[in-house]
Amino acid sequence: MRAVVAVLSALLAGVLSGVASELVTLVQEPVRTESPLLKPKVMIAIVARNAAHSLAYYLGCIERLEYPKERIAIWAATDHNTDNTTAMLREWLKSAQQVYHYVEWRPMEEPRSYTDEWGPKHWPPSRFNHVMKLRQAALKAARERWADYIMFVDSDNLLTNPRVLDLLMAENLTLVAPMMESRSLYSNFWCGMTPQGYYKRTPDYQPIREWKRLGCFAVPMVHSTFLIDLRRESSRDLTFYPPHPDYSWAFDDIMVFAFSARQAGVQMYVCNREHYGFLPVPLKAQQSVEDESENFIHTITEALIDHDMEPTQHLYSAAPAQDTMGFENIFLINLKRRLDRRTRMFKSLASLGLHATLTDAVDGKALNTSQLQALGIEMLPGYKDPYSGRVLTRGEIGCFLSHHSIWTEVLERGLQKVLVLEDDVRFEPRFKRRLQAIMDDIDKTQLDWDLIYVGRKRMQVQKPEKSVDKVNNLVEADYSYWTLGYALSQQGAQKLLAAEPFRRMLPVDEFLPVMFNKHPNAEYMKQFEPRDLKAFSVEPLLIYPTHYTGEPGYISDTETSTIWDDEAVATDWDRQHARKTAQQGRIQSVAQNTVTGDSPPPASRASRDEL
Repeated sequence: MRAVVAVLSALLAGVLSGVASELVTLVQEPVRTESPLLKPKVMIAIVARNAAHSLAYYLGCIERLEYPKERIAIWAATDHNTDNTTAMLREWLKSAQQVYHYVEWRPMEEPRSYTDEWGPKHWPPSRFNHVMKLRQAALKAARERWADYIMFVDSDNLLTNPRVLDLLMAENLTLVAPMMESRSLYSNFWCGMTPQGYYKRTPDYQPIREWKRLGCFAVPMVHSTFLIDLRRESSRDLTFYPPHPDYSWAFDDIMVFAFSARQAGVQMYVCNREHYGFLPVPLKAQQSVEDESENFIHTITEALIDHDMEPTQHLYSAAPAQDTMGFENIFLINLKRRLDRRTRMFKSLASLGLHATLTDAVDGKALNTSQLQALGIEMLPGYKDPYSGRVLTRGEIGCFLSHHSIWTEVLERGLQKVLVLEDDVRFEPRFKRRLQAIMDDIDKTQLDWDLIYVGRKRMQVQKPEKSVDKVNNLVEADYSYWTLGYALSQQGAQKLLAAEPFRRMLPVDEFLPVMFNKHPNAEYMKQFEPRDLKAFSVEPLLIYPTHYTGEPGYISDTETSTIWDDEAVATDWDRQHARKTAQQGRIQSVAQNTVTGDSPPPASRASRDEL
């Protein structure tokens, strides 16, 4: 018996030893990590009509989204076009189907218009009905394809933030919109709604639109660009068409969908944690496709301020013909080390159909004392900056020399009239057409002029400036700051050079008001005779700075420098004394300029409705 037990014990020990050996072997093998999850599947819905002017940039933004293209499906529809939108979309989709997960294409060549519309910008009931059906078809396709999300993006909205999909998904919301920007207060959300479903002004809107409150906010309406999480159970009840049986408001696609969301228990949200993109301010029903194209050009120039955008390479888009608006030259002043500004300005000017000549700015930071002495530069006796009390900076001297070189070129080449632009400006809507109209009026009336501000900071704000008879949108300029942009005649250049400003230099934007006898400091004006520069200003202004003191992206090459007579003393005056480069203060109603002609665009109306 003992022998049997001994044998069994030996066998059991051997078995256990083998098991232990196998266990040790398993533990020693490398543990394989799990692969990352695939990104959620997204369908992007494109509904385009008469969008030839916007498609190249719009599709370029879609292409640059930082999201795996094999996880994106494209659903596109177009109809009722009077331009070549259909051909452009078809061409792009041929390339898109090679890289995107799935492409669905719904073109309709005829008819080219709705029977009950006044024009291409009018929205009759038949158009609302058709657009709602198209959006519903896109939503149905996304569900049938088991997409996790669907994103609707209007064909003139520019998604300049390539991370927008990931950012919105991270908010973990059923229906969320990225806050889209325009030059006015207009955006793609409402903060208030009447019981009848119409827009309602509320105090909540502006702090969100101006990023004074940051986050994701529950709102009653989002439109134009938004993301729907189709994995949510409540999303099943979202519909664009037909309208909900209880819907009795106006027949409008965004109102119908907002009602559907409310009935489905889905809260709409808008997020402004980051900057996501741009959209144009809507036009009036009677406006044309040409007006819409011009309006979109302004959207491009706004987006270019902080984003290096390019149109898609899969479409040929002819650049607009470039001219100089009747000026003999358009000079663009730019520092060689500011390549970003130079690139942006040339892209913006090309979009506007303008040809400019680059003028290398004099870099004040590179100026040394011996160079200043060689030029015979002396500071105006008693000059001190009115805000900081400092003397002239080398940056300000460089700025003056840059403008002075253009005045000299105007005389040497015998140019009759030129336009001078600095490289940190933004253009107002319809810039080219409006400036041309003003210059045409000036020519017709044979106005005797030397200098015309196109952009400035008005400093005299106690009384209105005098409007110019028979010339729309022009006033006689009073004390002003900034040299963002101005028209200059040969006669004006001659007067500025004859004053010999190198011998008593002050900042160029202080020198100009002295020369047209509007500077408040009489001691400065005594130094210059005669002071007979004939100076005017467009009203409303047509260009503004891209950034103001304290805003992200603000850089000053004139204020942040060294003082003129000691290159060892660095300055950062503008950070501490921001009033000179701050935005134009509120001009009291009694001092508002009154002019005939084109009314201010929405961008310059602080009181403009959100919609």
